[in-house]
Amino acid sequence: MTDRPTKTAAPREKTAIQVIERMMNLLDTLAIHTGAVSLKELALSTRLHPSTAHRILNDMVVGRFVDRGDQPGTYRLGMRLLELGNLVKARLSVREAAMEPMRELHQRTGQTVNLSVRQGDEIIYVERAYSERSGMQVVRAIGGRAPLHLTSSGKLFLAADDPRVVRAYATRTGLAGHTRNSITDLPKLERELSMVRARGYARDNEELEMGVRCIAASVRDDSGRVVAGLSLSAPAERMNDDWASDLISAAQQISLQLGYTAGADTASAPSRPRG
Repeated sequence: MTDRPTKTAAPREKTAIQVIERMMNLLDTLAIHTGAVSLKELALSTRLHPSTAHRILNDMVVGRFVDRGDQPGTYRLGMRLLELGNLVKARLSVREAAMEPMRELHQRTGQTVNLSVRQGDEIIYVERAYSERSGMQVVRAIGGRAPLHLTSSGKLFLAADDPRVVRAYATRTGLAGHTRNSITDLPKLERELSMVRARGYARDNEELEMGVRCIAASVRDDSGRVVAGLSLSAPAERMNDDWASDLISAAQQISLQLGYTAGADTASAPSRPRG
């Protein structure tokens, strides 16, 4: 027996691909129930043949978008949807918390300040504070992507990963380089990540784009997890490592707004910037 719907799904536009349309109809139907729903009821509600609904639901179970219910032949929304929803929520809240500290950091340094989040093997730039007076072209626009190992912010995420995860990343990506300064072999990357953990911030020495250097500090949530990287970009000849202390302070300010408290993670305390 299943719980009855408490509301109806909101109408939306049709999609171009039929199987995606059917999948979303099934998700919408599951969303309006408070408990697990039988295959028969799902097929009836979505006007799908039971065998078609069963095949699509099985594929969504594999992807963890749908879970099987306690009773045979029943389904409910899966934990993957919760994970994705939490990612979206974290990105939105991080961006909101970062706006003012980013503006202040830009005003103090006169350089471009970036906020990035991780998606798979890349970072995505979600916010930027800059002015034309900075004298540097904007290398990556908001929404742009870059490999983790070639960016200061990406190195923060890799430094927080288990060594086995880093090795898997290296195997998966091949550590492709963009410039002659790019780190393209695993031992060198592992040494670099060890330095990131020791000093408390990361560097990009013209590894993504020649003529541009970056430094980045971690933004953490209430559990101590790295959820974003705050980075400062400047023309290579103008980068001043003394800015690292201001950068770390700005990242800590954002982290505090996300509920982070010292001791929530096991990372080493930042050391003073060195040349």
